[in-house]
Amino acid sequence: MKLYNLKAGMNPRRVRIFLAEKGVQIPAVDIDMAKGENATPEFLNMNPLGKLPVLELDDGTFLSESIAICRYIEELYPDPNLFGATPTERAIVEMWNRRMELELVVPMSAQFTHLSSFYAGRTEQVAAYGAYARAHALRTLTWLDVELAQRTYIASDRYSVADISAQCAVLLGKNTGVPLPQSLENLARWWGDVSSRPTARA
Repeated sequence: MKLYNLKAGMNPRRVRIFLAEKGVQIPAVDIDMAKGENATPEFLNMNPLGKLPVLELDDGTFLSESIAICRYIEELYPDPNLFGATPTERAIVEMWNRRMELELVVPMSAQFTHLSSFYAGRTEQVAAYGAYARAHALRTLTWLDVELAQRTYIASDRYSVADISAQCAVLLGKNTGVPLPQSLENLARWWGDVSSRPTARA
């Protein structure tokens, strides 16, 4: 297998942390989006959306979308499980990971895309949408602080893929103008836990 990677990308980071939690190493090829390497015919043949990460399987199959890649890795390397061990656990982790994607990953990504100078000239930017997305992300963080008063991690008292999604979104926010509000003590405790894991810098 081969992983096509973007070092600073939120979604590639999700896959790298997932792999590190599993103790799985896959050779990586770094793609430079700033140079347009993700828009070449060769790359678009792997993923016509031109996005990262992409996992190339040994049989030539290409998987994109970070959670699809993580699910594939979970099937190959089930321990430690990060999607849940029982039907109920898997449903709960799926529920929370979906919430993190819709309520945190998407708005954090949108505020960066629409408000950052990095994307100026690369895509159509709508500043009003970026501001809305940033406010949405902040509301989600406040909601999560309440939830995290009830358990250690996002989906349960055990680290899961839902935490990986959330921590990568929070890291993007911290680097692009959406720092964690100091008043959110439960979220700060969670952030301290997940960001101090050995896999957090994967």
